This record gives sequence, structure tokens and C-alpha cells, in this order.
Amino acid sequence: MGIIAKLKGELVDIIEWLDDSRSTLAWRFPRYENEIKNGAELIVREGQQAVFVYRGKLADKFGPGHYQLVTENLPILSTLQGWEHGFRSPFRSEVYFINTRPVTDLRWGTPSPVTVRDPDFTMVQVRANGLCVLRIAAPEIFLREIIGTDSSVSTEEISELLRRVITQAFSDMVLESKLGVIDLQGKQTELAGKLKDYVQERVDDEFGLKIDDIVMTITLPEEVTEAMTRGVARGVEQARYLDNVGPMDRLQQGAAAEAMVEAARNPGGGAGSMMGAGLGMALGQQMGNMMGGMAAPAQQAAPAGPPPLPAAQQFHVEISGQASGPFAPDQLRPFVAGGQVTPATLVWTTGMPGWAAAQTVPALAALFAPAGPPPLPNAQQAGA
Repeated sequence: MGIIAKLKGELVDIIEWLDDSRSTLAWRFPRYENEIKNGAELIVREGQQAVFVYRGKLADKFGPGHYQLVTENLPILSTLQGWEHGFRSPFRSEVYFINTRPVTDLRWGTPSPVTVRDPDFTMVQVRANGLCVLRIAAPEIFLREIIGTDSSVSTEEISELLRRVITQAFSDMVLESKLGVIDLQGKQTELAGKLKDYVQERVDDEFGLKIDDIVMTITLPEEVTEAMTRGVARGVEQARYLDNVGPMDRLQQGAAAEAMVEAARNPGGGAGSMMGAGLGMALGQQMGNMMGGMAAPAQQAAPAGPPPLPAAQQFHVEISGQASGPFAPDQLRPFVAGGQVTPATLVWTTGMPGWAAAQTVPALAALFAPAGPPPLPNAQQAGA
């Protein structure tokens, strides 16, 4: 018996995909000349979808379940192959298994900074990084646009494609939002939801993918962060407020002066004489203030309330091999809970000679402390 004849005689009648790596998105069932026996069994597990392809054309699809491959179960393939009265064994068709479970470990980051026009700091370059959770939603589109003739597709093969799409979407979102850098960092959760919508529009019909979630961290230049810590941005906002209030004050003063002049011109009634006297006093006071202003520089008004609280200590954190932040200790709690920041994660802040493990920094040690009190000693130890 020849090798080819032997392979044909040993064709198995069970088609299934056993994979627990979670890193393979699509896999073609290996079969000699793509031959499938009449009545073969097809097993599709949860989180999978089986797709039959005949001569490059998408045929029948099967969700999770156990099937016997007969004419009744393959209506599209029967039409493509012209089976009027059933089919003879074996028949030829490619079978692809599609992984429909979510991919949760796709990391992304902007390879180059995005320039933002800021009202306080003029032009600022910002970076962003995070995680993306996605899944295959349209196997037929994914099969046509991504798989092609490949026998398998892994997450590594589409990660670079997704990173480019997310980076471009982030740049477009930031430019269209017209937000300053302070608002960008203060609205990261809201902006992550918008970024998800921006990315979804670019991968659904194009690649057959669905974006379940996007986590994003926006990083500002160190000099901008230091300026914000020193309160420069707060001072700019206060100056803006005074600029907007000043003209209104002058307008009110001018209206009051015109009213006093009009009343003083009225010769009848005591109101005019009283107003005239008041006008004289007011004008005298105005002239005194003007002369005093010319003689000595204007004094700044005392603040109406207590000074602002000192800013919390900020830390730069190593996440996925990149420096992120800075973050206050409380802002790092979600990263600790999600496993992105561990006791061994490297951190740095102003005044430290170099990067150090997070658990060795007193200000961050509490993030890794146990959630409750230690267990009570057992009864024997208590009795002793």
C-alpha cells in the first residue's frame, strides 16, 4: 500500500480543536487534501466557532455543539459543490476553528508623543498606554481580512495592527476633544470610554473585531507635572478669573458714576444737593486713590480663604517596561488590585537617588499591606 493510499485509509472521522493556550485566534483543521468522510463528527466547544470554506468561499458555520456532517447539516456547502442527492465520501472542504473568547492581555502604547494645544502650557506632548480587551465578533470578516491562507493566527500577529489603530484613534480623539492637558489627565476614565468607541469604528467592519474595554493612562512631560505640583496651573486659572472680573468691575463703577452725575444735575429737590455732595466726596476719594496708585505700587489683596493644601507626593511607576505617571499613592491602588503594580515594581519620585522597589518606599508600603488583622493565636497558645 502506498503512502497516499495509507493516509486516505487512515482518515479520522472526528473534527475538533483542543487548545488551552488562549493565544491562538484561528486554527485550520489539518486534513490530507482537506478530505472529510461522510457522516464525520464535528465537535465545537464553548468559546469556539467552526467555519467551512470551499475553494475560498465561506460556507456553513457551526456554534458550540456536537454535529454529524451529512447533507442536511451542510446546506451552503451542498449548494457550492452541487450535491443534488447527497454527497459521496470523502468530500473536500477546509475547516477553520475561530476562538470567540475575549483576549484580555493586549497591551498598547503610543510609540511617539501626541502634541496637544494647551491654554496654560501652550504646546505639550503627551503619551498614553494601557490594555485592550477584544474578541472576534464576525468570523467571516476576520477570515477574509486577517486569516487569508494562513493555517493559524495568534494574538501576536494582530497586536501590532491593533496598536497602530489605537494610537491613531487616541491622537484623533485628543485633537477633536480640544481639552488641555490638565483636563486630559483628570478625565482619563471618561476618555477611555470615548477611545473605545473611536477604535470600535475602525475594527468592526474592517477586521471583524469587537472592543470590549480599553484601559488608558495618560502621561504628561515631567516639567509640566512639576509645574502642576507647584501650583503654577492654579495660579494661571486665578489670573484668568481676575482678568474676566476686572472689566466688569470697571463697567459697574462707570455706571455708578454716571448715575451720580445725572442726579447732581437735577436742581430740584434735596436729592440733587445730597447727591452732589456725595459725588464730590466720591470724586475726591477716586482722585486720592489714583494719586496713591501713582505714588506707590498697588498692593495685592489678601486671600479670602486659607492657602491651598500641599500637593500629594507623586511617583513615576514602571508599567510594561515603560515609565508611567506620575501618580499619587491613592491613584496606584487600582493598578495594585489589577496586578499591574506589585511590591517588586520599580518606582521613583523627586528626592530619590534612583529607581527602587515599591515595597521599600515607606509612602507606598501600605498599598501592599494585608487587608485585615493577622489571625488570632490558636487555643493552646492562648492557654499557655
